[in-house]
Amino acid sequence: MSVMQQPPPAPLPSNPFYASRQDRVALARERYFERGERPSGLVSEPVLQSWTRCLGASRSPDEKISFDPVSKIRTATLLTHNRALIEAARDPIAELETVIAGSQARAMLTCSEGVVLIASRPTPGDGPLLLTAARVGVNIAEDAVGTGAPGVAVRTGEVCHVRGGEHFFRCLASLHCAAAPVRDASGRTVAMLDLSSEAGPFRFDAGAMAHMYATCIENRLLVGAARMHLLLRFQSSRSMFGTPLEGLAAVDGEGMVRWFNGVGAQLFDCPRRPAEGMAAEEVFGLGLNQLLELAHHGQARPQMLPTGLTLWMEARLDEASSQVEEGLPAIEALPPPAEAPSEAPSSLGEASRELIEQALARCQGNISQAARMLGVSRGLLYRRLREWGRA
Repeated sequence: MSVMQQPPPAPLPSNPFYASRQDRVALARERYFERGERPSGLVSEPVLQSWTRCLGASRSPDEKISFDPVSKIRTATLLTHNRALIEAARDPIAELETVIAGSQARAMLTCSEGVVLIASRPTPGDGPLLLTAARVGVNIAEDAVGTGAPGVAVRTGEVCHVRGGEHFFRCLASLHCAAAPVRDASGRTVAMLDLSSEAGPFRFDAGAMAHMYATCIENRLLVGAARMHLLLRFQSSRSMFGTPLEGLAAVDGEGMVRWFNGVGAQLFDCPRRPAEGMAAEEVFGLGLNQLLELAHHGQARPQMLPTGLTLWMEARLDEASSQVEEGLPAIEALPPPAEAPSEAPSSLGEASRELIEQALARCQGNISQAARMLGVSRGLLYRRLREWGRA
């Protein structure tokens, strides 16, 4: 048979179960971008929605993309604004960099706006795209570079993969990326942890790895934000404390739960940020005074919850806080209560302690009410009580 008589190549199969991932993505692009058909089942729904948003923004898949940093002023502003996040992420990303070193993948932490705040060091597998993209100050949000794992994940709030041709722009087809969100105490997504490779598809579950280290960053961020609250750690095994599997919660001076981390919310089947009125005693079976006693004990103890579940629990005050809270009045300058002591105390320190003891007695141990009576913050009282062995 001559060359002219050879039959045409067989078309790509329409059934995605009979094609490779690469073939399915190629077929999806053909149907969507060339025929205007919805390629359901060929790419994930979040990726397809991202393609739709890009087209809606009058972008063309054939555009050439350059990874340019934002202005120096905006970069400096974002770095300053996200200082606590960067500090929380520094050690986990350094560890992650060691873990993935042999995979030739890069790790990047972006703020919620998609600008890179931290990037791991270059690897031998970096191509021209990663060498320019993985730099502090570069905007890799969807509105800048089209469909990518960080841009999709910030929309969905879930772990996301974008592989090769799933990127909206054809020039980015050599990239493979996975990203996971990082949330603050309010449950708002404040950052994305991205793993990207230009050396070929991941040979490990990059989404699971990104999620695990994003959780580490999130937990560190939450612990740092708990300076003004009683921090609780809990899990079925105390060996899980300090790992991505630990549950965290913050309890305020009224004995109310202010927030849970992701694991804690799952354990109690409740929102990360409970509605007003969720008392710690209802959740953990321990009132505020008992939790403060647990903090004074300094070690984890098993506790049977009202649900019947027994968890190991640990309570801490001002956990991981290395900075003194600014703007709080000095304890020696506290105004006296309505009934001043009859005898002058021997020192300013004793006077402060005596005033606090009287305020707590009048408020029946309610730290929040005592703080309002004395005109100081709850966090300041917590610190003084801990110094005196009362918490």
